[in-house]
This record gives sequence, C-alpha cells and structure tokens, in this order.
Amino acid sequence: MSATAALWALNDGIHIKQFQRPRPKPVPHNNSSSIISALDMGISDEEWERLQKAIHWPFPDQEITYLNQSTSPVHSTFSIVGLKESYKVGEKISVIITARDHNKSLKRYGGDFFKAKLFNAQLKASVYGEVVDHRNGTYSVALLLPWEGQAQVFVRLEHSSEVVQILKKYRESSFPRSHYFGFFEGSGPKKNRIHEVVECNLKWGADGSWRKGDCCCEHKDIKTGTVWQCERPKKLPCDKLVHHSGGRLESPLNLFEKQLFTKKLTNVAISGDQKIIHVLPNTAAIGTIEKCRSGMTTPVPAGFYLKDVWKSFVCNTRQFSPAQMAHCLKNKIVYLMGDSTTRQWFEYLERKVPGIKRMDLHTPRTGGPLMAVELKNNIIVHWRPHGVPLRFSKMLITDLHYISNDIDEIAGGPHAVIVFTFFAHLVFHPITFYIYEVAKIRQSVVALLSRAPETTVIIKSGNTAGLKNIFQSDWHVLQLNTVMWEMFRDIDRVIFLDVWQMTSCHYLRENIHPGPVAIANEVEMLLSYVCPA
Repeated sequence: MSATAALWALNDGIHIKQFQRPRPKPVPHNNSSSIISALDMGISDEEWERLQKAIHWPFPDQEITYLNQSTSPVHSTFSIVGLKESYKVGEKISVIITARDHNKSLKRYGGDFFKAKLFNAQLKASVYGEVVDHRNGTYSVALLLPWEGQAQVFVRLEHSSEVVQILKKYRESSFPRSHYFGFFEGSGPKKNRIHEVVECNLKWGADGSWRKGDCCCEHKDIKTGTVWQCERPKKLPCDKLVHHSGGRLESPLNLFEKQLFTKKLTNVAISGDQKIIHVLPNTAAIGTIEKCRSGMTTPVPAGFYLKDVWKSFVCNTRQFSPAQMAHCLKNKIVYLMGDSTTRQWFEYLERKVPGIKRMDLHTPRTGGPLMAVELKNNIIVHWRPHGVPLRFSKMLITDLHYISNDIDEIAGGPHAVIVFTFFAHLVFHPITFYIYEVAKIRQSVVALLSRAPETTVIIKSGNTAGLKNIFQSDWHVLQLNTVMWEMFRDIDRVIFLDVWQMTSCHYLRENIHPGPVAIANEVEMLLSYVCPA
C-alpha cells in the first residue's frame, strides 16, 4: 500500500482514498535537529492539523521562574453552584474550580490538570466528571447524579499548568527519559558463548539518533519501518541481538523543575464544598437498553459505579457468570495485544472461564506470549505484548511483535475477536512517533475489516496510573487516548472501549494495574460487545 494513501471509512464499507503527496510541515523538537513531517508520520497535512487541535493544551502566558508563581493545591478551591437541599437521580450539579498560586493570587491563565468525581464510599459508588478549562484560572465540572442516596464531590490537582508545560516540552524533545537493554549472544573465536549487554533506544526522524556517529546497530522492522538502535557490541556483530528488557530511567529535570514535581504539589486533593448532596429517586429511567455494537459514541460520563458494578451509559452491558462467559466465547479466538493491562484481562478469563487451561509455551509467565484453551467450547485466548519500545523484564526480541504486523497475519472472521491497547509504554517517546505507529495499526485494521468485515475489533483505552511524574503521567495517557480516538473515529466497525473514566473515578488508589473489581467490570464490558444482550 502506498505511503500516500489515506484511510477513510464510509457507511457502505471501507476503501482507500488517495490524496496528494503532502508537503512536509516541520514539527518543532526541542534539543533536536530532527524535522518530523506529516508525511513522516504516515498521515495527511489535514489530519495532522486536526490532531494538533484535538490535543492542544493551554499553557502559561509568561515564563515561570519561581515556585510561588505556579498553581497551589493548598490555595486552589472548588464550590458547588446553587446547591439545593435535594436532587433527583439524573439531575446534574455544577462545580466551579478556582486556581490560585502560592501567593493566594488568582491564576489568569488555564492549563492545570484537575480531576473530578462524585462518590459515595458506603455505596461503593462513583462517577467521572469532565473538567472544562475556561483558560482564565477557572474551571467548571458538570457532575451527573446517577444513584439514589448521598454523594460528595472530590477534586484533585494532578499537575499544575506549569508542570504540564514541562511534560509537553520533554515529550517533544529528543531527551531519552527511558533507556532499554539489548542482550547480544553468539559464539566466540574459541567456540565459547559470548554475552554482551548494551543500551538501546528508539531512532525516530532523519537525525533522531539516540547516539551519534558510527556508534550503533540499527534494527529496522521491514513492514513498519520502525528503527531500533543499540550500542554496537565490542565483540559480536549486530545480528546477534537475542533478548530485550527495560533499562534505566533518566530525568531531564533541572532543580527548579524538580521542585514543581514534588509530591506535595502533585495529585493532591483541593479543599472545597464538602456538603452532602441528597439524591432522591426518580421515576424517569436513567441509562440505556441499546445493544453494544461498534460505532457508538462515548458520553461523559460513560457510566458509573454502584455497589462495585459499572453501569454503562454507552450500551446495555451486563454481568456474566462463568458459564455465560464460556457460552459467549464459544468457538471464538480472542487475540489480546498490547501490554500488561490486557494481560490482566487474559488472567481474568483464565481464572473465570470453566475448564480453560494455560498452555506451556515456554515463555515468561508475565512477559508472554501466552495462550489458554478450553476444548469443550473450542475457546482459544492469546495474549502477547507489542513491539519495542517496551519496558518489560528480559524476554526474547523475536517474541516482541508490532501490533500492525500481528493484525496483518490474522485472517479474521465472525469467530475472531481482536483487542489491543497501545498507551502505557509510549509515554516516554515523542507523540509524532506514536501517531506514526497508530497510523500503521489503522492501516492494518482497515485491511483486516476489508477482507473479513465480521471480525470484532476493540481498542482498549489507556488506564489512569499510580505514577504522576516526568516519566509516566496521566496527562500523557490522556493525550494518547485523544490521538487514538481521533485516528479511529471514522473507521466503521471498530469499538473504542473507554476504561479511562472507569479507572479515573474508582474509589481505589489509581494504579496502572487496576484491582480485581475494575478488571471484572472491564472484561464484562468487553464480553457485552462480543455477546450483546
């Protein structure tokens, strides 16, 4: 397929629409002479402009040189507008957030990364609220009241606008925040086995070498064109790369930037109106009875938790007994791809589906690839991680496949369920590289649905995570979620399963690996699409 082919989806099917070869538009890179164009990313100029608008984030209107100029979680507050004595299920309340700096002065620009939710700890109930930035230091949240009983508002400052600016700066720079190890093995001159370990990293852009000069081995994937660069071993040739693992993390932050990232300023609850909200029952129905299918939009909120059960507003999700899971997956081959968050889904199915057994593929238990089978109902479940860059423990480089390449090898059909996620390990690298990789995946998905339109294709969004630092931040994941959604929104028959809201509003502390309650609800959403009610 030509690199100048744009992917489009129409209601009557999927086809390829040609566009004029785009003129390169530079994307500025701090600390790098690399110039990345829309053509380099495999997309059109128009799509690149659309993506830039979608991920645009406000930033300070001046250079911040003192800590007290940044947003303070201590002095920032929220209030409920026009709080009434009681409400009915289905009504909304409005919350205003006011950002102040450490001098208690009102901020005059936006860009702070706040998170908001409504919750009831006793009912194990919670719902996500989308924060709207008014770009003048104030923010608003419309919170739905979806359950009967009591509720409270909770707001936290995850990152100040000053920190978000730093995150963005280093995302677009060539500074390698994450390093990796390459394990080379081969025979020496005396037939002895030689082992050498070197550092590796991504090469992105014409001049985007992680190391300069004749320093390195370059391993280029033939189909995707992705180049993986490793320091040249002293004794072994470049073709002896056998294993890969995650390596050290390297912070680019200067002393002042480190102060802005301290724990007392990061992911901190702000004070505000703690009054109990009383919610009365309502005869009007709330929710949806529409069957789960592709092409459905994801509202805000996408659903809510009540007594540890996620009730979706997207479609009619349901709970599955182990026997119902087996019946749903009968004669199915499930391909789970991506990272350890889809491995959690594999492990959940392994525990819950009666009679399913993991096969011994002689691979690492957590690194995979993994496969489980259930013979009575002819169920096969695969899981494998995506290709480099990947921060896993030591594993064979040959077992790390790019998602697009794996999709190209799947015949598809009504028996095939393909689920992939591609977020957590990409936060260390430029967003232009992420767009490039997603464009390759999209191309493969479109080809798959063209040859086998009855294939179920599900994209699992990124989770919120426990770490909130220069290496892994929810702001990064939110941006990647936006890119993935934008790039697949016009592709018919692809399902985008939003677990961002589910992990953001849950009562447990955020973790890249959510607890059993969240995983159970996520998998039941998956099964609701495979076997709609």
